[in-house]
Amino acid sequence: MANSENNIDEMRRTVRSFVRREGRITKGQKRAVTELLPALEIDLDQTLPIDMNALFGRDRPVTIEIGFGDGGALVAMAGAEPEVNFIGAEVYRPGVGKMLLGLEEQALTNVRVFADDATALLAQGIAEQSVDRILVYFPDPWPKKRHLKRRLIQADFAELVANRLKPDGVLHVATDIESYAEQVIEILEACDVLTNSLANTVDSPYSPRPLWRPETKYERRGTRLGHSVFDIIYRRR
Repeated sequence: MANSENNIDEMRRTVRSFVRREGRITKGQKRAVTELLPALEIDLDQTLPIDMNALFGRDRPVTIEIGFGDGGALVAMAGAEPEVNFIGAEVYRPGVGKMLLGLEEQALTNVRVFADDATALLAQGIAEQSVDRILVYFPDPWPKKRHLKRRLIQADFAELVANRLKPDGVLHVATDIESYAEQVIEILEACDVLTNSLANTVDSPYSPRPLWRPETKYERRGTRLGHSVFDIIYRRR
């Protein structure tokens, strides 16, 4: 895995899967980032890899959501599964603020936040075979052909994720872009330690939406546009 992680570090210096579109941040979101984030934020300057028991103050299963957007799904999952430790990674500050406000409103204490590139979190902060689920819901599809290399799900990224999952750990990707779904399947099928799980039939690589995944804002937008939604669930062997 060392070579794969070095490759990812090199790639991320020149190609990123996101653009920082800060947009308008409300007073409430700004307050949340200023007042609430410091107590929950993961710092990669600490001793690494992260000690999850120390981070959360308890020993529980760990789920990481990459690119949580406005945080609606993350807050819903954290509320529905209080026995799970959640880490959310997101670069969009207004989204981070909105998610933090949701945690505050529901008095949830089982979420920690990485407000930067999730690839750095996985590569530097997460120990091998330490995570139960990694969730990537409606990542930026980068639909133009010249931008396909910016898509988050690439071969090196899949290998890194697989290395961080515990045996039988879950990688769950959801997208409403069929070409991206097809690309994800191709990439994950090529990863030796991952195997498809929960497919509808032997003829389909896609899964029904599991109970743990709430409907997201991007999903609703895609549905309004007439898009199908593709849930892709793989497990580490």
